[in-house]
Amino acid sequence: MSELTNVLLVDDNSKYLKDALPFYGYDVKTACDGVQALKELSVNGSSFDIVLLDVMMPNMNGWETLKAIRLNEKTRDLPVIMLTAVNEDQKMISGLKTGADDYIVKPFILPNLLARMEAVLRRSRRERKEHTCDIPLELLTPKEKEVLQMAAKGESNKRIAEKLFVKEVTVKSHLNSIFKKLNVENRTQAVLLAIQANLIN
Repeated sequence: MSELTNVLLVDDNSKYLKDALPFYGYDVKTACDGVQALKELSVNGSSFDIVLLDVMMPNMNGWETLKAIRLNEKTRDLPVIMLTAVNEDQKMISGLKTGADDYIVKPFILPNLLARMEAVLRRSRRERKEHTCDIPLELLTPKEKEVLQMAAKGESNKRIAEKLFVKEVTVKSHLNSIFKKLNVENRTQAVLLAIQANLIN
């Protein structure tokens, strides 16, 4: 990265990322809970490029903090990646609907987090530049849209296959096609685009 990217890391156990991220061109400020994070954002909100927000924290958890960030006009467009030990599709979907830009489950490997951060930052900068989010959902077939809608409701591949009376491998094939057409890397990012395009109610 040619210039430092400013990160607000909101986690009550932040030492590892606080020490690691500066090596990759990130300037890190920390907050130990949601209350402290919102104070920091109220003073320096415009100086941050991205927020890494832990879900499980004392005083104010990540979901409540995320809602507050999205309700504030100054910070509502700030990219937020949720960090959580909970790997449940339903919670992930509700997090994306609340306004998370991505979701990463602990324990994670650092290169995975870095790649997600770069993808979210790239998307955010592009959207700011274009002012509109032109999502090519028209490229999806009706069946792919159906699969994506079910995935967005937290259905597993197995459950989607049962509902559509197809094999699980067919569902995987549909999802891979969706990822390619929407230019995303994973299910989370595909669901996020579908929500932004109002494909998911």
